[in-house]
Amino acid sequence: MNHHRTGEMARDVLVLGGGPAALCIAAALAAEGLKVALLAPQDLRIPWPNTYGIWGDEVDALGLGHLLEHRWSHTASYFGEGDPDPAAASNLPTAHGRDYGLFNREALQQHWLAAIESGGVERLQGLATGCDASGQLSVVVGADGSQWKARLVVDATGHQAALVLRPDRGPVAGQSAYGVVGRFTAAPVQPDQFVLMDYRCDHLNGAERAEPPTFLYAMDLGGGRFFVEETSLALAPPLPVEMLQQRLHRRLAHRGVQVLEVEHEEFCLFPMNLPLPDLRQPVLGFGGAASMVHPASGYLVGALLRRAPVVAAAVAVAMAAPEAPSALLAQAGWRALWPQELRRKHALYQFGLGKLMGFSEAQLRQFFASFFSLPDPQWAGFLANTLGVPELLAAMLRLFALSPWGVRAGLLLPPRQP
Repeated sequence: MNHHRTGEMARDVLVLGGGPAALCIAAALAAEGLKVALLAPQDLRIPWPNTYGIWGDEVDALGLGHLLEHRWSHTASYFGEGDPDPAAASNLPTAHGRDYGLFNREALQQHWLAAIESGGVERLQGLATGCDASGQLSVVVGADGSQWKARLVVDATGHQAALVLRPDRGPVAGQSAYGVVGRFTAAPVQPDQFVLMDYRCDHLNGAERAEPPTFLYAMDLGGGRFFVEETSLALAPPLPVEMLQQRLHRRLAHRGVQVLEVEHEEFCLFPMNLPLPDLRQPVLGFGGAASMVHPASGYLVGALLRRAPVVAAAVAVAMAAPEAPSALLAQAGWRALWPQELRRKHALYQFGLGKLMGFSEAQLRQFFASFFSLPDPQWAGFLANTLGVPELLAAMLRLFALSPWGVRAGLLLPPRQP
């Protein structure tokens, strides 16, 4: 098929990528009546490897609750030290009182594929390696020399973006995780329970407790199946998968649990504190390429779903001027994606994450125990990035007031040198 001739001049937007961010923004742009093409290196129907979680009220507000594969009302975390005696106070859970859901990956993918199908999105296959966006039309060059033209290019190729440029601010902290979906000799969590964070550390010796802390993220999938994942919140350089795998098995064994059958292994590594891209560049970013991962929680899908229509609407308005060059269209998109308020919040979240990365295991447990004792709307809005700047600052000040002295000191003082 010759991509170079047909309809080139009439194409409004070329979206690069084939994952959640690319499909989400392509669908939103097509919904604005724009002529959109999607350029991906692989078949868009290839199943996605990672699991995506979201709080129940977030997905309900988006009207997409039907895309969940599982939904839990019994949601909790453990911030005590842990104890061999299950009845000990240090094993008491912190109940969250909010539903949590796990997306059906196939249903989420199909939802967006159907949207781009009905929106008439043109599907192209290829790998973008360069772009000239200096004129009225942007020209993307592929690895095989192919060229594709559009009025605007949107890079949604993930954290290691194909075209989007960002400043170098030093080492990037990564959240790493190793998980197993499968069957176990005993239930690793209570029936119908979702565990957001289990920071109990009684399975580690003194020297190991001085190492970077990790927590368990786990859930009952029903029918004797469970998902358990050992996670490092954020570290530069990130914790190696081998260490997380070893810790997960140690943690389970300490609770008398062995893995019987592995259905799926999950290996996760993504940057938590990427600097914002250069917002003046003539290629627009979206998703991981545009640093949209929440620096405090690692969540992305909710932000994609909430922000794609806003960005698409702004691009559509700018497109109404037929002579507008690519750089001007990108400006409109960047302003909608990263308005001043969101940039300020991003800076606050990154500041907070920097502090947490220097915390000991005991400080982290105290910090999160304090965090989840905030009123529900405050901690929920903090994790979803839906609070305004004044509300976010109020939540941070309240958290500081609620925290024990050890945590306050950690928030005020510069991090300990390794």
